[in-house]
Amino acid sequence: MQSALYVALSAQVALSNRLETVARNVANMNTAGYRADEVKFAELVSQAGQNKVSFSTGGEKYISRQIGSLNKTDNPLDMAIEGDGWFAIRDANGTVSYTRDGRLQITQDGTLQTLTGQVILGTGGQPISVDPEAGTPLITQSGEISQREIGVVGQVGLFRIPEEAKLTRKDNSAVIPDVPATPVLFFDQHGIRQGFVEGANINPVREMTKMIMISRAFEGATKMIDMSDESQQKAIRELGATS
Repeated sequence: MQSALYVALSAQVALSNRLETVARNVANMNTAGYRADEVKFAELVSQAGQNKVSFSTGGEKYISRQIGSLNKTDNPLDMAIEGDGWFAIRDANGTVSYTRDGRLQITQDGTLQTLTGQVILGTGGQPISVDPEAGTPLITQSGEISQREIGVVGQVGLFRIPEEAKLTRKDNSAVIPDVPATPVLFFDQHGIRQGFVEGANINPVREMTKMIMISRAFEGATKMIDMSDESQQKAIRELGATS
C-alpha cells in the first residue's frame, strides 16, 4: 500500500473542514457581533515502516475571540463592548448564553431584549425593565441604565469568559462556554458604548483568499490520489504480466 494515498486523503479531510469554516465565515460577515470559526491542525506521524509518514488531523474547530470593528449607529438601543466582555442573554427555555451583539428592543411591558427575542440580563442575572413612556434610556460605560423621568432603572451585565474556556455556538452570534463567566467589576479598560454596534471579526478579503488557496490545495491532493491510483494499477499490470 502506498502511503501517499492516505496522506492525500487526510489532507482532503482537513481541507474540507477548513473550507466549511471559511464558507460559514463569509456567510456571516455582516452578522453583528459574530465571531469567526477557525481550525487548528496537528501532525500525526506514522512509524510503521522504515520512513516516517506525516498525516494531517481533521482539524479542531474553535471560535476566534478577536474583536470586530465598532460601527456608529446613533441608535440609543444599540450597545457595543470596548475591550473584553460579553452580554448575557436568556432564551425562552431558560438557556443562558453570551453575545457581543448589543442591538436591543423594548417589549410592550418594558423588558429589554435582543432583536432575536432573548432577554438581556443584568449583573445579577436578572432581566432588565424600563418604562416605555419615560423617554430614551441612557446607558453609561458601566452599563448603568437611566431614564430622565425616573433615574437609574438597572444595569446591563458585562461578563468575562476565561481564555481557557471552550466556546460552543448558540444561535446567530451567541456562544456558550464550558466554564462559568464572571462579571466585569472594573470598567477602565472594558465597557459599553451606547449608539454603536460591533461588526463581525471577519476580513472578507482574507476569507476569500483562504477559499482560493484551499480550493487549489484540494485540487493538488486530488491529483496526488489519482497519481497514486495510476501507479498502483500500473504495478498490478506489470507484476501480473511477469508472474
